[in-house]
Amino acid sequence: MKKDSQIENKKVFVLGLAKSGAAVSRVLHNVGCSLLVNDLKRYEENEEAQQLEQLGISVICGRHAEKELDESFDVLVKNPGIPYTNPIVEKAIALHIPVVTEVEIASLISEAPIIGITGSNGKTTTTTLIYEILKASQKHPLIAGNIGTVASSVAEKAKSYEVMVTELSSFQLQGTLQFHPKIAVLLNLFDAHLDYHGTKEAYIKAKANIFADQTKEDYAVLNMDDETVWSLRHQINSTIVPFSQTKEAKDGAYVHEQMIYFKEQPIIAIKDIALPGNHNIENILAAVATTKLYGATNEAIVHVLKAFPGVEHRLQYVTEKKGRKFYNDSKATNMLATQKALSAFTQPIVLIAGGLDRGNGFDDLIPYFSHVRALVTYGETKHKLKDSAEKAGVKKIFVVETLEEAVGDAWNASEEGDIVLLSPACASWDQFKTFEQRGDMFVHFVHTLL
Repeated sequence: MKKDSQIENKKVFVLGLAKSGAAVSRVLHNVGCSLLVNDLKRYEENEEAQQLEQLGISVICGRHAEKELDESFDVLVKNPGIPYTNPIVEKAIALHIPVVTEVEIASLISEAPIIGITGSNGKTTTTTLIYEILKASQKHPLIAGNIGTVASSVAEKAKSYEVMVTELSSFQLQGTLQFHPKIAVLLNLFDAHLDYHGTKEAYIKAKANIFADQTKEDYAVLNMDDETVWSLRHQINSTIVPFSQTKEAKDGAYVHEQMIYFKEQPIIAIKDIALPGNHNIENILAAVATTKLYGATNEAIVHVLKAFPGVEHRLQYVTEKKGRKFYNDSKATNMLATQKALSAFTQPIVLIAGGLDRGNGFDDLIPYFSHVRALVTYGETKHKLKDSAEKAGVKKIFVVETLEEAVGDAWNASEEGDIVLLSPACASWDQFKTFEQRGDMFVHFVHTLL
């Protein structure tokens, strides 16, 4: 771990525990910081708070510790999901106390260089591809962030010869000041998390923080096909490396005559890639550009792309029964992800969708319902999805309360040769703690049913 006077022995207020808050508290404690940790979960039920207290860390549970926050604190580290309208965050800002997330701490202490990956969709697939390719190239990658271990915990143990491959959300990036990835990847930008950021402009600004502290010696890997992403190149100081499915991006990664190229060098034919779905070509191009910049071999790239089947909860193949194939796409927490999932198949689809109501409608899915044989919808958004499916002319629509009921009805509605697809187009938080839990339950219900 790099010794850094910017964080060592500082007085820190940690707001919110869960996975990231507990991890960063331990890291900060280990570098000699004086901590006050605040979490709304009651102490009696808060195992993480109890464990931190055993280390000698001051913990306040069950209430907002707003009165305890004063000018003596050097920084406030907040859980990424806590909004900036939180009264303690607002007070910290008023007191001119820097408000950061734990990825900022990771950047300050990591001996290893960081590759950061963000975007509205495709982050997990791209992050995993980059990790696997660098691993096959003997580059000693560590996987971190949303996809794996909390970034600050990985950074604490990272060595200079390793590299942190880190998936990053807009929530995390909004709370960065000096976060400095050697390579920063921006896949795409669509309307997402507007309930948190307020406006699309604020969302884009948060994502663009990934480039804010880069220099000309660093790299920004940008999607040339995404107008919003590509427009950001004018405000980025690092070296731009493009990727594109539609243009010959000679300085980066691109497709030409059904072949993936990097800087005019052919890498692999698209027909030889194992990962299903045309939308994954975008993720593959980003991964190829990033790993080639970091010294990956063509042999390693080809080996991984020929074998890599995809990541859990992202168009994950579950099983086949009586001619029906089941796919778990629980990570599709917005409409764009579901659009891409529906576009990945040519067979008739029985779609299971629904979840948390964020206030949006679902008419943007209508053009993608052309080969949806049946929709089974559940959760808070079930009636909105039903309305959009009716407009699209979907003949069979089932409205149920739970995912378990949805799996049963989807099986009954399916025919031989169909795809039964969970691609919710919604966050999971109305009925599940995480999209991972939702996906795991879907897989469980499928196997139980069959």
